Amino acid sequence: MTKRLATILCAFCALGFIGTVQPAGATTTVFDFDSSHTTAQFAVKHLVVSTVRGRMGQVTGTLQFDAADPSKSTVEATIDVRGIDTNDAKRDEHLRAPDFFDVATYPTIKFKSKSAARAADGKYKVTGDLTIKGVTKEVVLEVEGVTTPIKDPFGNIKLGGVARTKIDRQDFGVSWSKTMDGGGLVVGDEVDIIIDIEVRQRK
Repeated sequence: MTKRLATILCAFCALGFIGTVQPAGATTTVFDFDSSHTTAQFAVKHLVVSTVRGRMGQVTGTLQFDAADPSKSTVEATIDVRGIDTNDAKRDEHLRAPDFFDVATYPTIKFKSKSAARAADGKYKVTGDLTIKGVTKEVVLEVEGVTTPIKDPFGNIKLGGVARTKIDRQDFGVSWSKTMDGGGLVVGDEVDIIIDIEVRQRK
């Protein structure tokens, strides 16, 4: 299957930034995902013995940060599945087909947060609904590596971080599979998702 979706997703790790920015005189600050510096990746077992890795297409989204009550902050993200890339054109074509993501019918993956909470060691847990192929399931994203706000050379306020989760692709109808003669699946069901995120404060 695909390699490192995610996040699925993590543009979602942006929620890990709650608490790092305290805009004066405002209760809500809006951040947009910097699509040029945000990547949704996935990893899945192949033939039991190896791991195939890949990336999805452009990630877009918005973080609404509530300074008065960070737990009320929200994030929504969209991933363009049509841009899936596993470094093999034939495999990518199959992944876009109905056997897997059926991008002609379901061109995007969506995530919408429901809650966010601080975890141990400066990490965060972001809970939300992940929608793949029209199927929505709740997932929990583990967020770490959250940066402090910085100003880039162009005057933009930026934040960054990494979000990780695991999903069972069968839960979302991404179900193509074959069983090997000796047992085990040609394509594993468990998919690791990693999302490297960069967000920019909206002006």
